[in-house]
Amino acid sequence: MATLGLNDVKTGKKILHNGDPWIITEADFVKPGKGQAFTRIRIRNLKDGRTTEQTLKSSDSFEEADVTDTDMQLSFIDGIGKDRVWNFMNMETFEMVPASLAAMGDTWKWLKGEEECVVTLFNGNIVAVQAPKFVELKITETDPGVRGDTSGGGGKPATLETGAVVRVPLFVNQDEVIKVDTRTGEYDSRVK
Repeated sequence: MATLGLNDVKTGKKILHNGDPWIITEADFVKPGKGQAFTRIRIRNLKDGRTTEQTLKSSDSFEEADVTDTDMQLSFIDGIGKDRVWNFMNMETFEMVPASLAAMGDTWKWLKGEEECVVTLFNGNIVAVQAPKFVELKITETDPGVRGDTSGGGGKPATLETGAVVRVPLFVNQDEVIKVDTRTGEYDSRVK
């Protein structure tokens, strides 16, 4: 594994910290008027999602985490509630790799099965899952839209087939299929 010095610490790099893989979400170089320059980084644990801040001096270094990002397809979901396990299949080797709720984070809200996702592996285990940018899901429950009711302008909540709740425009009805942006969790458009 490579060692990262102060100049190599950049946003998006994956590092080892206390034996766990972390990703650098922010990196700010600070040159005060007096004293030595330092770098302040914000890092997020890839296993459990915790975030923390670290201050690095010029002599500090990190080990680069040996993580790989690969495309995998969600095959099926086992269990109920907190005991659910999402099983992903490697498209080249057809090997099945399970992912826990901690590895899924909020991504589970957008997946119903057979979607291709970017999966982050650390020591052969899934530590993070990234959903496709857009997904098409059916609305299972929402209030009926009233013709001409545009005074609110905001929209109404709609429950999707995966259990996620998003705000949709007033003209969207139950049993329609909509396109959702998974990065923001917002309604994008109706699917014809």
